[in-house]
Amino acid sequence: MDLKPAMRLAFACLMVSLLAVAAAAQSFPVRLETRFGDATVPAKPRRIVSISFIGHDFLLALGETPAALRNWYGNDPSGVWPWALEVMGESRPAVLRGGIDIEAVAALEPDLIAAQWSGITEREYALLSRIAPTLAPPAGFGDYGTPWQLMLRRLGAATGTTDRAEAVIARIGKRFEELRASHPDWQGASAATVWAGQTGAFTSRDIRGRFLEDLGFQVPAEINTAAGVNSFHALIPAEAPAPIDADVLIWLDYGGSAPEIARMPLRPTLRAYREGREIHADPLLAAALSHSSPLSLDYALDRLVPLLEAAADGTPATPVPGMAEAGLLPGES
Repeated sequence: MDLKPAMRLAFACLMVSLLAVAAAAQSFPVRLETRFGDATVPAKPRRIVSISFIGHDFLLALGETPAALRNWYGNDPSGVWPWALEVMGESRPAVLRGGIDIEAVAALEPDLIAAQWSGITEREYALLSRIAPTLAPPAGFGDYGTPWQLMLRRLGAATGTTDRAEAVIARIGKRFEELRASHPDWQGASAATVWAGQTGAFTSRDIRGRFLEDLGFQVPAEINTAAGVNSFHALIPAEAPAPIDADVLIWLDYGGSAPEIARMPLRPTLRAYREGREIHADPLLAAALSHSSPLSLDYALDRLVPLLEAAADGTPATPVPGMAEAGLLPGES
């Protein structure tokens, strides 16, 4: 649409006014409960430092670009993955690496510290709270067990973007709902997300496990039992891989894992192997699932749904894309 200069100016002014009204609709201060105490945000924050490994995705989904973010893993110097880089545009927040550096955070002069999914300790929370309101995880979910919807809602409340948070949750929730309805064979079937090397499996309390359960799958009870009540993953002995032998077995490759998977001596004993129920999630798909953020979920669904459709039918003759390229087809290991 080609607007004349005067019309463009009027339109811009209108949009600024609407944004101001929307921001004013959510009043401050906002008090949020955390596992370590209450965090009170006195006014809409302008400088947010995210020490959460995935928190920047959530902030960007809310239209909030953090002043600094914490790199988890990956090679991009911006510290983020493609789905976040696209939203970030030309902005380049400072990148924090490694453990939580209290002095580095203080030097950034934040007015909100986003610390969900960060592994923050009570001592670190106490120190950071003296710098700025610190949004630690809520009680009852552990360090890395908070559902993505709850993380987004809490950040929405802390940043005055509650309506936007709810809109994002509703949109993505509808997509999961439609996928459940269109795949009745997935409902109640078992599915496991696993990494190779020292084999580990994610529980239903982890965001990767919740992703599968949002599609109607169930994480095997043996994985949850092996992990214990407060853990988000379980280590599976190489000599006893039965707990991961699900209707769909997703191998998360964080870089160079395919040869390790191929060398697993008891992998051929798994029904998932014999019936072509395995999926190789390459590093980009594995990262999207491991972030399970409002920005990465669409990418993960776009990539994973066709793989699930091929793997869940239990027919070895149905090729699962990516398995041959990774050298993981039966007979190649």
